[in-house]
Amino acid sequence: MPQAIPILSDKDDILDIVTTFFNAGKTKNVAPLSVIQLDDPRFSAYSDVPPFDLKDFATTSALEQLRFVSISDYDFELKNMRVDIFENFAIVTFNVKQSGMIVDNYSFRGQHMTMESRATFVLGKYAKWKIVHLHLTKISE
Repeated sequence: MPQAIPILSDKDDILDIVTTFFNAGKTKNVAPLSVIQLDDPRFSAYSDVPPFDLKDFATTSALEQLRFVSISDYDFELKNMRVDIFENFAIVTFNVKQSGMIVDNYSFRGQHMTMESRATFVLGKYAKWKIVHLHLTKISE
């Protein structure tokens, strides 16, 4: 008899999406980012690194890919996670500490980076949960 695959709860699905987002920096596999974010004109994002303007899906995707692949030895820690689920949307708030080495490919020099940010991810439930808005704000040092 085949073994049943456990079904994750909505909260587990949502936490998995948040972890998948930051794992793109560790694995350098950015393909999952386009799966977990809603490719739609209603998608929006604010980042904790310049440029700070409100971005659409295409711009966000390009900047996330550039960010995650240009930081070597990337690591992250998620803290103070809170997930609030409403009928067909959810709000996830947390702090994220990110670190790594930003490498300048032209000079072959690197600069160590550590930064802590507050984060809010808003997800909508379509066939699966998808990020429809994200907002990261760097915490002043």
